[in-house]
Amino acid sequence: MEIQSLKLVCFSPTGTTKSIIKAIADGINQNNAELIDITKPDVRKQQLQTSENELLVVAVPVYMGRVPALLNEWLHAIKACNTPAVCIVVYGNRVYDNALLELKDILIKRGCIPIAGAAYIGEHSFSSSEMPTAEGRPDASDLNHAELFGRKINEKLLSVSSVDHISDINIPGNYPYGGVTKLWSVDFIAISNECTQCGICAEGCPVGAIDSENSNLIDKEKCITCCACIKNCPENARTMKTGLVKEAAMQLNKQYKERKEPVSYF
Repeated sequence: MEIQSLKLVCFSPTGTTKSIIKAIADGINQNNAELIDITKPDVRKQQLQTSENELLVVAVPVYMGRVPALLNEWLHAIKACNTPAVCIVVYGNRVYDNALLELKDILIKRGCIPIAGAAYIGEHSFSSSEMPTAEGRPDASDLNHAELFGRKINEKLLSVSSVDHISDINIPGNYPYGGVTKLWSVDFIAISNECTQCGICAEGCPVGAIDSENSNLIDKEKCITCCACIKNCPENARTMKTGLVKEAAMQLNKQYKERKEPVSYF
């Protein structure tokens, strides 16, 4: 079967998930492609509709072993009609647990027919030069894998005459999904005098937790500890305070040094 267009959906506060989905798109090589970045709150106000003539690729980071709870409302509002879909999760070299299975199940409920799935590694949100975890990933090897994965998706589509002939993909995982969906409510960001109030952190915050007029003001109830504001600060004015998040970063650095590789399922 041939698809008429490609819809690429990603949530990517620090850019790792977006890098993966772009590499996959390169492999699929569909001229009529649209990237829908749902990182910013305003984009998540728009409902997504797809048809069986389109290919939908959805890529999300793994939060506490699950699809980010923040995205549940938007994902569960997708309107699809026998749309072939690809499920992608990106995790910080720890484990992806049941997140890929959960994403597959969500898309099926919304009218999609999953044709492939994959789990990739991206630099952990808590990673820093002081305490790196999966530093610099996705790297060239990861992106090459993603592009080849995209080519295989294309080959699978061309091997079937219609969506009715797409066989189910076996994604590993367990029910109930487990993991933790409630995120920490914690004051963990230290802001130095190097801050120029440029507003980049507020503009890039996926939940609008940073005051656009005064970036020292952070709504910790909204914050999802994605650390995008720390990683994107041009002055390196934002760091982790001593406490729960920094302790978690130290544990990740100690326990998950061994490199993990991407896995894919067809």
